[in-house]
Amino acid sequence: MPRQEVLEKIKSAEQEADDIIEEAEAEREDLVAEARHEADEIRSEAEQEADELESERLAEGRKDIEKERERILEEGESARDELVADAEDRIDEAVEYAVGKFEEAVNAQT
Repeated sequence: MPRQEVLEKIKSAEQEADDIIEEAEAEREDLVAEARHEADEIRSEAEQEADELESERLAEGRKDIEKERERILEEGESARDELVADAEDRIDEAVEYAVGKFEEAVNAQT
């Protein structure tokens, strides 16, 4: 085989190798870009799910707080009703006590 033909085959093989390398690099870049895009989508979906979960938990927390608030208010109202009932039961005693003290004071002055 003549030298010129051998050189042409070597150049041709080198060009093919360069083309293969260039094609592989382009494919690698495409794959990397696709992987980044998929990662962005996964991250976005995860953030959206986290936001939804946060909203759900906040809503549940608010419901729990409202239930606790209602329970506390009911307990307070019940305690108030008991105090009012006790006070009303003692009105006669208080009046008798006040009248007794008044009578003592009047009698002490006479």
